[in-house]
Amino acid sequence: MLAADPGASIASIAAEAGVDRRTVYRRFASREELLAAIYDARLTAIEKAIEDARLREAPVAVALHRYVENIIVVNRTWPVDLSRMLADEAVPARRDAAVREVEAFLARATDEGLLRPGLPQGWAGALLPQLMHLVSRQMPELTPGQAADLVVDTLLNGVGAS
Repeated sequence: MLAADPGASIASIAAEAGVDRRTVYRRFASREELLAAIYDARLTAIEKAIEDARLREAPVAVALHRYVENIIVVNRTWPVDLSRMLADEAVPARRDAAVREVEAFLARATDEGLLRPGLPQGWAGALLPQLMHLVSRQMPELTPGQAADLVVDTLLNGVGAS
């Protein structure tokens, strides 16, 4: 709900969840506290997705697919407004650590020949989240595995007919 309407009230959030507004306020003192809990849950899920993908030790192609599939699940489970999330002062340090981990993995993928060398600095790291976001939101009919197949294929092979 917050992804579709970032300004949603506690009352509408409670109604969507099928609980009374007071129930939400018993758990969260304010809307900001609720948002902080959502952001924390999303970041924890991202950190687990990165860990489960084994970006440092798994074969690059396997780790890339695992990572993409895991993040698609996170994006679908926690579809929050990322610009608002990044404005929360508790978020940037954890997000930056996750970004550094993925960037190191993408450098490894380039070194091992999976990604083309010579691309502009940070290009693959900027493109990959956009592809994952797009497939997460625009193609809900695809399973996470199918969506990951599409993202990985697009990242590695583009969309041209070659």
